Amino acid sequence: MKRPELLAPAGNMEKLRMALIYGADAVYMGGKSFGLRAFSDNFELFELEEGINFTHSLGKKAYITVNIFPHNDDLTELPGYIRAIAGFGADGIIVADPGVFRMVRVNAPNLPIHISTQANSTNWSTVVFWEDLEAHRVVLARELSFADLKLIREKTKIELEVFIHGAMCISYSGRCLLSNYLAARDANRGECAQPCRWKYYLMEETRPNQYYPVLEDEQGTYIFNSKDLCLLKHIPELITAGLNSFKIEGRMKSVHYVATVVKVYREAIDQYMKNPNNFQIKPEWLDELNKISHRDYTTGFFLKETSENTQIYGTSSYKQSHDFIGLVKEYNPATKRAVIEQRNNIKVGETIEIMQPGKPKFIQEIQALFDEDGNPIAVAPHPQQIISMPVAQPVVPYAMLRREVNKKNYNEL
Repeated sequence: MKRPELLAPAGNMEKLRMALIYGADAVYMGGKSFGLRAFSDNFELFELEEGINFTHSLGKKAYITVNIFPHNDDLTELPGYIRAIAGFGADGIIVADPGVFRMVRVNAPNLPIHISTQANSTNWSTVVFWEDLEAHRVVLARELSFADLKLIREKTKIELEVFIHGAMCISYSGRCLLSNYLAARDANRGECAQPCRWKYYLMEETRPNQYYPVLEDEQGTYIFNSKDLCLLKHIPELITAGLNSFKIEGRMKSVHYVATVVKVYREAIDQYMKNPNNFQIKPEWLDELNKISHRDYTTGFFLKETSENTQIYGTSSYKQSHDFIGLVKEYNPATKRAVIEQRNNIKVGETIEIMQPGKPKFIQEIQALFDEDGNPIAVAPHPQQIISMPVAQPVVPYAMLRREVNKKNYNEL
């Protein structure tokens, strides 16, 4: 068996670093234009180069998303942008539109092309089509079952990438006009307003302003609202099927989300590769995935066609069991103190959890806090405030401090 690539989202430079340090083999990121995440922080051109260089310094890969379906006006700046990406040494460019594919071939003939999930590759013949055009990889549609994935793998030689975790789209991999119609924001140019998460009612045309719940619920219903994909339990099948890259969705998600999901799947993949015959899903992995902001989980189309149970009808909100409250900047072994950048209100007396890249997490009570000048403080209330605190065990940079949401001391903040 070949070890699959674990591919993580990088919405900005901090998320890129966190993804790689917590165990991703590769990252995908987008510039300020030509990607499908207009409301992510994204990267300026010089930041793309910086991100690629940092990724390569760790011996890992960086792919750039250019997967919009462009209009004529979008094409003016595109050739220069493609040449810049190639000049930075990107390991691949992710495209969905045949016109963009052609422009890459003309302007950067040696740049590997990955066919985006937006291209909706749902069968082996489509994949062979891209293979014949010498694309390097196809990102398969999320609407495929495991049987579909296996058949495509058997009939093709090209690299295949599959989504294993993250938000699902109500339409075929983004082919949705709800945002265009209801909010005048083009989903396929990176501006989706996510109307699939909105609340809807039924109105009979001769009774204007008389709204009826679609279900027996006076609050309305979220009839388009999909659960989040989670294929953690199916890592063995995906690996043995010979799929090349496992992709995590979430360029607009938090640092906490990126680091936690990457760490869980890194451990799962590594443990399976080390001992496939005795591999078991650890309960703590599932527990970790519940600590981040998420919707209820589903296996999507992986086992069979979806049913009404893959939707969430009562709410569009996320849930999570823990809040991300701080990021370790450095550790002083002499004083046994960690320097921390605050990300949420922290105070003395709270019980927290510290998660680290490549190490087990541990729990401790905050016994003392100090400001940048070394003065003791009872609370750190200011965003990104630099503080220090004693820690029960040595910690490494990029370790994360978390607090259980339903703890009494959290409710008192």
